Amino acid sequence: MKTVDTYNFAGKKALVRVDFNVPLDKEYNITDDTRIKATIPTVLKIVNDGGSAILMSHLGRPKGGPEEKYSLKHILPALKEAFGRDVKFADDCIGQSATDLAASLQPGEILLLENLRFYKEEEKGDVAFAEKLAKLGDVWVNDAFGTAHRAHASTAVMGQFFEDRVAGYVMNAELANAKKILEEAERPFTAIMGGAKISDKILIIEKLLDTVDNLIIGGGMTYTFTKALGGQIGKSLLEADKQELALELLKKAEAKGVKIYMPVDNLCADDFSNDANRQIVPTGQIPDGWEGLDIGPDTIELFKEVVLKSKTILWNGPMGVFEFENFAHGTNAIAEAVVKATEENGAFSLIGGGDSASAVNQAGYGDRVSYVSTGGGALLEYMEGKVLPGVAALE
Repeated sequence: MKTVDTYNFAGKKALVRVDFNVPLDKEYNITDDTRIKATIPTVLKIVNDGGSAILMSHLGRPKGGPEEKYSLKHILPALKEAFGRDVKFADDCIGQSATDLAASLQPGEILLLENLRFYKEEEKGDVAFAEKLAKLGDVWVNDAFGTAHRAHASTAVMGQFFEDRVAGYVMNAELANAKKILEEAERPFTAIMGGAKISDKILIIEKLLDTVDNLIIGGGMTYTFTKALGGQIGKSLLEADKQELALELLKKAEAKGVKIYMPVDNLCADDFSNDANRQIVPTGQIPDGWEGLDIGPDTIELFKEVVLKSKTILWNGPMGVFEFENFAHGTNAIAEAVVKATEENGAFSLIGGGDSASAVNQAGYGDRVSYVSTGGGALLEYMEGKVLPGVAALE
């Protein structure tokens, strides 16, 4: 696989697939710029070599055609600040404006194309659409690990139109850090799995049971385990059809000698809101009309103890509804423990994208763990052993 380090971009127009799918508020301000910052080294390497960069990305999920709220023009001020130079903008990703601006691009200049997903052909992996995009540049750089598990036109299909296919710094770092967890994990190795649904995490949990020493289960999916074990969960989140599976996973863990840690108490609310009434109850004793929205104080202490003894930590998914300040304590406490294990005990910690990355960055710990992945779904699929089309297209 060619990498940006080994490639000279002098005089080349690099067509760079980036992941600028960043969260925006109602005024179009970026609320988390992690993904933009991550691309700075790749883009600057291209322009400093004397090449020019044509950036292409998706944003959100447009319903089939241009939508103002999903226009990439909203992120231009952030890009200018990140790259320390003006960034030109094409109001289309193919068509005349894109062609003309790409053709007139000078060495050292940067052009951003409009949202790729304004064309349904992007997600369909349409070959003709990929070819139109490919005509804009001389070399294809894929730095969008977060979409590498999709066989879309810009993330995989267009690779066939280039002799030179290059992995960006983000792509490289993501693969290197995932391999470190999969192949070189120092023990004890602890995986922390949170989030809402078991169904989203079955494959990764099964895969991890072959490698981890400890598996901490938190977040909304714990209530399905609790219910399967005969506990009362009130109106907490439940995947009723996954209870059998939950029990199977526990049996498999036991058979493989993996220690499973689940909440011993929960912070409950009588409504799904930050201002709801709250009470702490032992796991399996949530009253009717109440729902678990975070792990309780005893669970926090239990989980922290396991994390602090670990030498390798993989974390994917929050411990509760961290978007509500009153139910973010569990997630923040785990983040603190992961930072402490990393900084004081020399543990290697990988935060697996998505909500976990947002939570860690929100708490201000992003630069105090070993690596924060930019791709939640892509990282999980890679660790499950699946072939990622965006990675295969570079090989």
